[in-house]
Amino acid sequence: MPTTDLSAIEKSVVEVSLADTAAALASGKTTSVALTTSYLARIKGVDPKLKSVLAVNPQALEQAKAADARRAAKQTKGPLDGVPILIKDNIDVAGMPNTGGSLALAANIPAKDAPLVARLIEGGAVILGKTNLSEWANIRSRFSSSGWSGAGGLTRNPYALDRSACGSSSGSGSSIAASLAPGAIGTETDGSITCPASINGLVGIKPTVGLVSRTGVIPISHSQDTAGPMTRDVRDTAMILSVIAGSDAADAATAEADTHKTDYAAGLNAGALKGARLGVMRFMKDFRPQTVAQFNKALEVLKAQGAELVEINEFNMQPIGDARLNVLLTELKVDLNAYLAGANPTVKTRTLADVIAFNKQEPRELAYFGQDFFETAEATGGLSDPAYVAAHDNGKKAAGPDGIDRLLKENNLVALLSPTNDPAWLIDLVNGDNFGGAASTIPAVAGYPHLTVPMGEVSGLPVGISFIGPAWSEQLLLSLGYAYEQASKARKPPTYPATLPLP
Repeated sequence: MPTTDLSAIEKSVVEVSLADTAAALASGKTTSVALTTSYLARIKGVDPKLKSVLAVNPQALEQAKAADARRAAKQTKGPLDGVPILIKDNIDVAGMPNTGGSLALAANIPAKDAPLVARLIEGGAVILGKTNLSEWANIRSRFSSSGWSGAGGLTRNPYALDRSACGSSSGSGSSIAASLAPGAIGTETDGSITCPASINGLVGIKPTVGLVSRTGVIPISHSQDTAGPMTRDVRDTAMILSVIAGSDAADAATAEADTHKTDYAAGLNAGALKGARLGVMRFMKDFRPQTVAQFNKALEVLKAQGAELVEINEFNMQPIGDARLNVLLTELKVDLNAYLAGANPTVKTRTLADVIAFNKQEPRELAYFGQDFFETAEATGGLSDPAYVAAHDNGKKAAGPDGIDRLLKENNLVALLSPTNDPAWLIDLVNGDNFGGAASTIPAVAGYPHLTVPMGEVSGLPVGISFIGPAWSEQLLLSLGYAYEQASKARKPPTYPATLPLP
C-alpha cells in the first residue's frame, strides 16, 4: 500500500470500493492510518483542480490510529471501522466549521456531532473532512450555479472540468468520483443527492424522510430534507446507510426509523429483477434524446434479467409543482431560524434576516447571483399560514398517495423507473444552472426513497437510472439497483479532461 512516493500513495486508493477497503482492513492487508494517509495525499494532489473538499479533519489521523488500536485489540466496531468518510459541509462535525458554504457561518463550529455523524463515529468510521456544496444547499437564488459557495469556491466535475458537478451535494459527488474517499454523505431536499450522484457517475440514495436524523443539519425543509450516502457502487451505499439510519428523539420524523432500518448490504439480492414489475415513467418528457436512448438500453438490461416493464405515459405533475416552492420557502424561514438560534454563540447571523443583511454587506457572497429565494422566504407567513398548509397537504397527497402509491397499485408494480438527470451542463456563473430533465421531484415531495445507479454515458458524461418506490422501500430499491448494476457494469471512472464535445 502506501510508500514514501506520494504519487504511489495517491494511486493506491483509486477506484477501491468501501467493501474492499473494509475487507483489506479486516484481513490486515492495510491499516486505517495507511488508508487515511493515502486519501489525504490524494486530496492534496488531486483536489486543487476540483475544489470538492472544503476542509480536511485535523483529527482524521488520530481517529485512524484509534481504529487500528481497536482492531489490534480485537474490539472492532463493525465493517466501517477505520474507513475514511467525507461529510457534506452542512452537517455538524464537532470542532469543524459547518458553513453551509456561506461566509456568514464561518464561525459556526458546533460542540457536538450531528447524530448521523455520531453513528458513523460509533461505527468506527474516520471523518476525513467536509465537502464543498452549492451554498445554502442551492436555496438562496433561482439563478444560482450548482457547486459554487462563498466558503469553498466552485466545485468541478471530474468527467469534464468545465461541466457542473450538480448540487447541492456537489463536493460529495465530485470527491467520490475522484476517489478522494470510499464514500461521502450528501443531503437532499429535491435532487441534491441524486443529481450529483448521477452526473458524477455514482450511486446515491435519498432515503425515506425520517430514516436518517436531520438534527445538526443546516435545514431547508423539514418536509423534504434528508441525508444519504453517495458511493461508487450499490453495496457501498448500502453499507453506509445501514450505519446512519435510525431514530433520533430530537427529530420527530425519525420515530419509525428503528422499526424499518436493517442491514441493507446483507439484504442485497442479485436476483431481485427476476419477475419484478417496474413502471417506466414515460410522462417525464424533458430529457434529451441521447439520455432517453441510454435509458432505453438500460431497460433492455432490466428485461434481460427478468424484469417486467410497464409503460406509464400519463401523470399530472402540475399539483406537485404548484405546491413545491411555497412549502420550501415557508419551511426554510422557520427551520433555518431554529438552527441558527441554536448555533455556536460566536455566530452573529442568528436569523434568515441576519443572513440576508450579511450578504448585502459581503461582496463575495453576491458576486455571481442574488438572494431572491431568501428574500421571498423572509416574507412568508409561517407554518400556520393557510396558503402554506394547503400547499403542503396538497403536494404531499399529489406526490405520495395520489402519485407514487397510486401508480404502483394501479399497475401492480414494485417500483418506478426513469432517467435520473440529463448529463452535466457547461458551468455558467452568469446565467446559472441548465438542469434539463430530472426525476427527483415526485419522490422528494412525497418523502419517499429514490436510488440512482450509473447507466452509462452520453458523450463521455455519466447519466444514471432512477429506482423510485414507496415509503421505507430502501431494501427493495437497493436490491433492484444492485441487480441492474451487476448485469450492466455501466460505470466508468473519470479522466479529468478540461472539456468534452457538447452532446
